[in-house]
Amino acid sequence: MAKVAIIMGSNSDRHVAEKALKVLEEHKVPYEVRVISAHREPDALDTYLKEGCDSVAVIIAIAGLSAALPGVIASKTEKPVIGVPVSGKLLGMDALLSMVQMPSGVPVGVVGIDNGANAALLALRILKLNMPERQQERIKFDNRDADARR
Repeated sequence: MAKVAIIMGSNSDRHVAEKALKVLEEHKVPYEVRVISAHREPDALDTYLKEGCDSVAVIIAIAGLSAALPGVIASKTEKPVIGVPVSGKLLGMDALLSMVQMPSGVPVGVVGIDNGANAALLALRILKLNMPERQQERIKFDNRDADARR
């Protein structure tokens, strides 16, 4: 089965990644997690995207502040990229706007601020498009836990 990659710009974003990981584990979807900054480690990001993510079908990119990570990834791959803005000094609005205002030709799907769970649920829907054996499965999400996952 294809994997989901979760790439965080910083270890400080891990609390958002944990929400996505919980959903992926509940649905038994393989994943890998990396911390690679688009600003501090551009060469490491390039190397990972060229050589390290062959079995990855969808990338969840989690970033705050200027939030360049999802856009940089989307500019270097044709794999679907889901951006998750992280709350910070401007309550995450800076990160959100950085992600949704991508130029034409560099698509990034974006979920709500700190909403790692929705990013994972969107990744599951994307994966199902290419997996006939899972297309009939319902993606279950217990809304009673929704507030805890955000």
